[in-house]
Amino acid sequence: MPSIFTKIIQGEIPAHKIAETEDFLAFLDINPLAKGHTLAIPKKEIDYIFDMEDDQLAGLMAFAKQVAKAIEKVVPCERIGISVIGLEVPHTHVHLIPINDIGDMNFSKPKLSPSMEELAELAGAIRKHYAK
Repeated sequence: MPSIFTKIIQGEIPAHKIAETEDFLAFLDINPLAKGHTLAIPKKEIDYIFDMEDDQLAGLMAFAKQVAKAIEKVVPCERIGISVIGLEVPHTHVHLIPINDIGDMNFSKPKLSPSMEELAELAGAIRKHYAK
C-alpha cells in the first residue's frame, strides 16, 4: 500500500509544495512544530533513510539544503534544524525546522495549527526563494 507521501507525490492528496525535482519533493508539514516546518522526501518510496543508495541520499541532502536556504529567507530563525526520525510514515523524510533554541526540535511539544490559507501563502513565499 502506498504511503501518504507517495499519495502526495501522485497528486491524490493535496500538499503545500515548496520545491520539486525529478527525484525529490518538499512540502510544508500540516502539523508543524514551527512556522516553515517542511518535509523533504525522495519520490522513490524507501522506508528507511539508510536503505537509500549513496547517490540518492546525497541528492536528498543537497535538495534539503537548497530548501532550507529558501526557508531561512522567509522565516526569521537562527538556523534550520534537521531531523530524521522515520517512524511515523514508512517513507524516508527529512524534517527541516526553523529553530532559535534546541527545544524547538522537541517533537513532543504541541504542534501549531495554521490555516490552509496561511500554509498556501507561506509555501508561495518560500517557493520564490528556492534556487533550482
